[in-house]
Amino acid sequence: MRLSTRGRYAVMAVVELAARQAALPPARPGRGAPPVSLAEIAASQMLSLAYLEQLFGPLRRAGLVASARGPGGGYRLARSAEDIAISAIVDAVDEPIRATRCEDGAPGCLAGRRCLTHDLWAELGEQIRLFLDGVTLADIVSGDVRGRALQPAARELTVG
Repeated sequence: MRLSTRGRYAVMAVVELAARQAALPPARPGRGAPPVSLAEIAASQMLSLAYLEQLFGPLRRAGLVASARGPGGGYRLARSAEDIAISAIVDAVDEPIRATRCEDGAPGCLAGRRCLTHDLWAELGEQIRLFLDGVTLADIVSGDVRGRALQPAARELTVG
């Protein structure tokens, strides 16, 4: 799978934000949780603050986080944790989820031709995307992720 540090760090940071918001009381009634600074997230996740600043711009433009300026400013989730799929975070930072080495628009992965295993890796990439579509921030914060991968026979029983 090709998922660089950009996608992984974005997920780590937004999960940290969601976990902190879940643990904090609302700032004011009807206003939601108080904002969390990127410095706090960077320190907690041992990530570069400058790198997080680069990631949170696209996350804000995608409507996943909202920023608050000034003293005590920072970021908060723009939607509930239950409404944000992990795939949306990865998509927001322009991180393609694919297991093939083919690039978009390229004629093929092996000297301009499709290799024999292309469809295998393409399907694996799609399974990863489907999995991340079905996992939300709330699932991760509550620890409800393990056991979600289904074996092909089990999947056929649930689909049919």
